[in-house]
Amino acid sequence: MVQVVKSRSKDALVRAWEDTFAASPDGTAIRDSHGDLLRTVAQIEAESIDLAANVLAGFAAGQVVGIQIGNHASWPALLLACLRRKVVAVPLESSINDSERERALRTCHAVGFVAKEAEALRAHKFSGAAPIDWGERPPVLLKVTSGTTAAPRAIRFGSDQLLADCSQICETMGIATSDLNFAAIPFSHSYGFSNLITPLLTRGIPLILSRDRLPRALLEGLAKTNATVFPGMPVFYQSFCQMDQVPVLPALRLCISAGAPLPLAVAQKFRTKFGLAIHSFYGSSECGGICYDREARLEIPGFVGPPMRGLSLERLKPEVRIGRVSVRSEAVGDGYFPAPDEERLGAGRFVPDDFLVAVNEGFQITGRVSDLINVAGKKVNPAEIEAVLLAHPAVREVIVFGRASTLRNEEVAACVVVDAPVTEADLLRICRQELSGWQVPKTIFFTDSIPVNERGKVSRRELALHFARGRKSDG
Repeated sequence: MVQVVKSRSKDALVRAWEDTFAASPDGTAIRDSHGDLLRTVAQIEAESIDLAANVLAGFAAGQVVGIQIGNHASWPALLLACLRRKVVAVPLESSINDSERERALRTCHAVGFVAKEAEALRAHKFSGAAPIDWGERPPVLLKVTSGTTAAPRAIRFGSDQLLADCSQICETMGIATSDLNFAAIPFSHSYGFSNLITPLLTRGIPLILSRDRLPRALLEGLAKTNATVFPGMPVFYQSFCQMDQVPVLPALRLCISAGAPLPLAVAQKFRTKFGLAIHSFYGSSECGGICYDREARLEIPGFVGPPMRGLSLERLKPEVRIGRVSVRSEAVGDGYFPAPDEERLGAGRFVPDDFLVAVNEGFQITGRVSDLINVAGKKVNPAEIEAVLLAHPAVREVIVFGRASTLRNEEVAACVVVDAPVTEADLLRICRQELSGWQVPKTIFFTDSIPVNERGKVSRRELALHFARGRKSDG
């Protein structure tokens, strides 16, 4: 059996892991969706020591190394190995291509990355990388985010901040060591990292590692493994609602949705079909969890509940009903890298780009700064148009975006998925009745589905590019 080192680590995450190991070295850590054991706590410990000595042997303390291994069972051990060698880890999504990976690693001044080859992990090292002066507080993790622009940038985190985010999530959501997390969302995403990886390492909360992507296989995995907590995304719940002859989920007690707005109609249909409420979770890469809908009454579109425990929100302009907020929390990252932006992030404070409104002792998200459409100088919030279109009984999904216009700078367009016959003229008629003239879409595109990325998010920018050559109304 692997023995815990007697000297306590100075790293907060590693110390928490040492407590987890000491409490239950033979405990189950990871199983697959068939119930087969993949890792015990002791096996993660042994693997982390091996990875530190071998796979990470060529990297020095303070150097930045990407992790692109998908949802591999070695993820927790590799993170521990990075922490012990004081290598700065950069989680990378498995779905990005080589050029996107290169751009992200270049942004982070990385000296290499670890990838999966077959089922083994292999390090790839670059030459000529200059050392980084991290100052008095070197990070242990960099989260890559594009924010409101297409250019990536990184966010600096110490172990204490990552531990604080994990604690806020588990305590706010009531997730305990008796629970069993079902891991279908990417570990590389902030959501998956904080809801799956750190609870396992710091609290011993085991997980089911699912590599299934078909919705029915996910449901069957949830039923077969008796998982109690499912951190999911709206796209999962939408698919579950459309299935016939669904399995019973007697052990599942907590369904969470994050990564993208959860349509109210989907949440209500899921509750009717499965007898379970979906709890909306709002967060950001810069600070982790922000709000959580504890009661999940499912009455207000875009409602994300009150702030997480240990976190405070302040409206930037209290006199304005709908506006941006300032988040203060021990989980807030240290700043952007390589170029800081102290007005938005730093000193325990972060200002998200989302527009929020206080309602029912919680908050409702009504849009983002980057979503605003500039129609001849007038700022149009797509959420207002989406609400009008979703009120039509035939409309199941809708996303509103701006397209380039020679006369208006941008024009409003919408992409809709319908469940019953309806015409563009019908929908435009309703929009003209409920909205101002500049808010009415010039074009409505009908599609079978609205594409999402690996995180379950819809990119309005990509939709605008996709439909750029479609019908236009510049007159």
